[in-house]
Amino acid sequence: MNDVTRRDFLKYSGAIGAALGTGSLSTVAQAQEVLKIGAVYVSPVAEIGWTKQHSLGVEAIKAAFGDKVELTVIDNIFMPQDAERIFRELASAGNKLIFGTSFSHGTPMQKVAPRFPKVAFEHCSGIVHLANLGTFEAKYYEGTFVAGAAGAYVSKAGKIGFIGGFPIPDIVGPANALLLGAQSVNPNATCNAIFLNSWFDPGKEKEAAKTLISQGCDVICSMTDTATGVQVAGEGGAWSIGYASDMAKFGSGKQLTSFVLDWTSDYVGAAKAVAAGTWKPEVRWDGLAGGVVKMAPYNEGIPADAKAKLKQLEADIGSGKVHPYAGELKDQDGKVKVAAGSVLADNDIRGMNWFVKGMIGKLS
Repeated sequence: MNDVTRRDFLKYSGAIGAALGTGSLSTVAQAQEVLKIGAVYVSPVAEIGWTKQHSLGVEAIKAAFGDKVELTVIDNIFMPQDAERIFRELASAGNKLIFGTSFSHGTPMQKVAPRFPKVAFEHCSGIVHLANLGTFEAKYYEGTFVAGAAGAYVSKAGKIGFIGGFPIPDIVGPANALLLGAQSVNPNATCNAIFLNSWFDPGKEKEAAKTLISQGCDVICSMTDTATGVQVAGEGGAWSIGYASDMAKFGSGKQLTSFVLDWTSDYVGAAKAVAAGTWKPEVRWDGLAGGVVKMAPYNEGIPADAKAKLKQLEADIGSGKVHPYAGELKDQDGKVKVAAGSVLADNDIRGMNWFVKGMIGKLS
């Protein structure tokens, strides 16, 4: 975790075990008979980004429970073998609720959870559920659809650029929705996609953003754990779309909006359920309506009438009046994947492994 968070939130105390790799471990020492909760972050806690938003969820637990909770937080744990050991040690140390915050934590949690049936495990981005393993996720695609529409209102080229960490459904689906949102405003819009095969690699992300700008993209969206894409876009004169946190301060005045993730309801809700003895594994998947996905303030460079339309689009998606994956939808090869009058089923959204027509790039 970053120094400010360590000083102001978590105090160092005895570790469960040495943090692995470059991971760090910190604990809030509390009185006995408190609820012990562990959280494992996939990357370091920065000022903004994916892990920062999860740290705000942990802070919300602390604010809700005060000295009735003992929190153990370990950051920068990505490799599955490291994660499995950490989850096992957290469970062995008496934590009654343990959070994993990355798709890569899935297999380790599935291995550890059955060994500790009295411990509640919560996996963000998970797809497997067990008797004591629940999942929570955000409908990122709702945010990217709105952001794509915002991009189309200001784009002169009609070309959006997308940078993703990995070509997994959680990223491929939102990339498709980004373009579909743009095409709802400009039917001829296209989107160039680049995958980094990393969640945190500012160097590769910088080069990817420069490449997209050189290809003529004048709006850039990154789904990684850094603000690099927003920063490089702004420096290069392109508009940008932030992810997870509001990244406007890094965008040289060119961030259109961010689709912000607010996990506090998931964290506090799970903690309260464990404390009350009512916790059970659930599948939670919320978006704009549930407040897990929120749109950051829109850039003043977006025309006033377009801003009003974006606000209405948010409301319509939240109410179900508009569905980002409403047919007719075709894939890159022109094959109809969703017929006119239909919408893509939830299971197909969560397993999306194909690009819509107009996406330029490969899933590799």
